[in-house]
Amino acid sequence: MKGVILAGGTGSRLLPLTKVTNKHLLPIYDKPMIYYPIEILKKAGVKDILVVTGTHHAGSIFALLGSGKDFGVNFTFRVQDEAGGIPQAIGLAKEFIGKDKFISVNGDNILFEDINSFVEEFEKGNEEARILLYETTPEEAKKAGVAIMEGDKVVKIVEKPDIPPTNLVSIGVLMFTPSVFDIIDTLKPSARGELEISDVQNEYIRRGTLKASKLSETWLDAGSIEELSRVNKEVAGIRGKK
Repeated sequence: MKGVILAGGTGSRLLPLTKVTNKHLLPIYDKPMIYYPIEILKKAGVKDILVVTGTHHAGSIFALLGSGKDFGVNFTFRVQDEAGGIPQAIGLAKEFIGKDKFISVNGDNILFEDINSFVEEFEKGNEEARILLYETTPEEAKKAGVAIMEGDKVVKIVEKPDIPPTNLVSIGVLMFTPSVFDIIDTLKPSARGELEISDVQNEYIRRGTLKASKLSETWLDAGSIEELSRVNKEVAGIRGKK
C-alpha cells in the first residue's frame, strides 16, 4: 500500500492566514496540520507517501517535510499547478502508485481512530474502493459528500446538498486501486469548474465495487477560520484526556 496526502489549494477560506503560509502548515494544537495525515498513514503501515501540494508556499512544505527521514517514511512530491478538484490532485499520483493499492488523505483531516483494520480489509479484499463515513451535524453535512444508505450499503453520494438526506459524510480518507485513474480520465468539471470526488465514488457504486466503513471516534477537518479555531479547542481537549 502507498499513501497520498493532498495538501494543495489556496486555502482561501483561511485568509489572511494563508497569505503567509500553506494552509496545511497552520498549527493544530501542538503540531502543523499536515502531521495528522502523516500519522494516519504511518499508523496504517504506509511508508511510501506522495505529497501533492500547490504552488502557494510549496517551498515551505518541502522544507518542513524533507525526505521523510525524520518521520520514518519516504516522501515524494508533486505540484498541482491550479486548483482543479480532488480527483485532479489524485490523478497526479498515477506514476507514483503504479500497480499498487493506495490511501488518499486530505491534508486537513484529523482522526483519532485506528483505521488499520479497514486498511487491511481493503488490501486483502476485492473491492476497488473503500470510503470512511462519519456521522456529523446537518450543517456540516451541507459542506461535504453525503452518503445515502440502504442498510450497510452506500447507494449514492450527494455532493454538498442544501438539504442533506443523511448526516453520514464521506470524509477525506479514501482507498483505491489504480482503476481510479481511468475513472478520473473520464470526468468532466462540475458547475464549480472542478472535478468532483463524489463522481468517482458514484462510479464505483455503479460498478458495485465500493465498500464503506463507519468511524466510531472523532473526525475533524479545518477548512475555515471557524473550523480551525474549533478544531484546535477539540484537539487540545482530546490530548488533555490522554
